[in-house]
Order: sequence, then structure tokens, then C-alpha cells
Amino acid sequence: MEKSLTRNGVTLFYEVLGSGPTLLLSHGFGASAAMWAPQREALSANHRLILWDMRGHARSDSPEDPAAYSEAETVADMAAILDAEGAASALVGGLSLGGYMSLAFALSHPERVDGLLLFDTGPGYKQDEAREKWNGFARRQAEKYESRGLEAAPQGPETEGAAHRSALGLANAARGMLAQVNARVMLGLDSIAVPTLVLVGAEDKPYLGAAEYMARKIPGAAQVVVPGAGHAANLDQPEAFNAAVMSFLGAHFLPA
Repeated sequence: MEKSLTRNGVTLFYEVLGSGPTLLLSHGFGASAAMWAPQREALSANHRLILWDMRGHARSDSPEDPAAYSEAETVADMAAILDAEGAASALVGGLSLGGYMSLAFALSHPERVDGLLLFDTGPGYKQDEAREKWNGFARRQAEKYESRGLEAAPQGPETEGAAHRSALGLANAARGMLAQVNARVMLGLDSIAVPTLVLVGAEDKPYLGAAEYMARKIPGAAQVVVPGAGHAANLDQPEAFNAAVMSFLGAHFLPA
């Protein structure tokens, strides 16, 4: 079922499928809820699956004010969606930027997170120099959208079907959401106290180390490396991805 809500003047689009324990999944930068197409049927079989478009992306609004884009605003958007669906808590997960925001949400609202699913993502950077290097990448992404418009959108399985409407929204999202301001998330990993799955594609070289680090720092976290998958493991190897996720969910959150 397609739905929307408006928070502080920004309308967010989301979909709800299935029934059972609530599972909120967040997409990566430049993608949309459409990237979860191979997971819709499998993950909604035993869960109430919520898929949403982040602000600045696809069907959700793209406010003109750059200050409307941040980690805090994204976390608040996630909370608003759960509130709208009457979910006091949920399983929370995402890929790439969506995984990082899921970690940020868990640290901001630990009482609302029953479990974490972190796909092809990282916890940010502890050293200022490394974070600034990443933020330089984020700024370059923003500049591409500012100079070339939606033609700057990368072509690949993760972004296929995204149907973005605003290059300005994506540029602002890169500057305010993709860029990082501190090491809060990385430094908070050892405080996470819920079952956590850390999954990464074997060919996703930039994130293999980050996945190993998170699995080591998050108490009791399970790690899965998906052979033959790159940065979009859910699309590169959907059957193996779905099997790993459903095994994790079945072990921790579904009756035997």
C-alpha cells in the first residue's frame, strides 16, 4: 500500500507490505524504495515491510533549504514513519547511506529498535582527516547534480527505477545527509544491544573492512559476506541476500 506523511512541510512517500513484526528499510544515496524490488515478496511474507524514499529522493519532497537535509532530519523522518504506522519499535535496516542512517537511528532511539540489518555500509570515520576525505566525495556528488542536473545520476542496478524529480534535492542530500559531521556513530557501536546482521558483498572492496569492524565492535553481531556481490548485494545476488536476511530474522524474531 502506497502512503505518505508530511513532517514540517516535507511530504515523505513510503509503502507498507505484509504483516507481522515491522521492518523499516532505507535505501542508499541516489537510489529509492524501488531498489528493494527483489526483497518485497520475500521479506513481506512474515513482516510488515516499510520501504520509503528519503527526502530529496524520488517521490518524496525536495525542500529548497539546504538546512532541511541532515542526519538528524533523516532520523526524525524515520521516527515519523514508525509513528504514522503505530510502531513503537521496529527492525531497522538499510544499504549504504540507509545503513548508516539506521545506525544513527538506533543510537538516537535505542528503545525503538528491535534489531539492526546493515548492508554494504560503514559507521563513518573516527579521524577528522578521513572524514573530510569522505566529505570531499560528498561535495563532488553535490556539484555534479548542481552542474549537470539529473543527468548526473549514476546508472546501475541500485538507482534503476528511482524516478528522481529534483537535482537540487539530490545535491542537498549529498551535502547534508551523505556528508558526516562527527564520529558519533562509530563511537557508539559498542553500545548497540540488539541482534544485528552485518552483510556485505564480497566484491564491495571499500566496505569489507567497515563490515568486519562493525561486526567486531557491535556485541554479538552476525556477519555475512555474499559471494559474487558488489555494493548492491541485494540486487547482485538477491537469492543469497534474501536467504541470509530471512535466516537472521527467523533465528531472532519469528516463532520457531
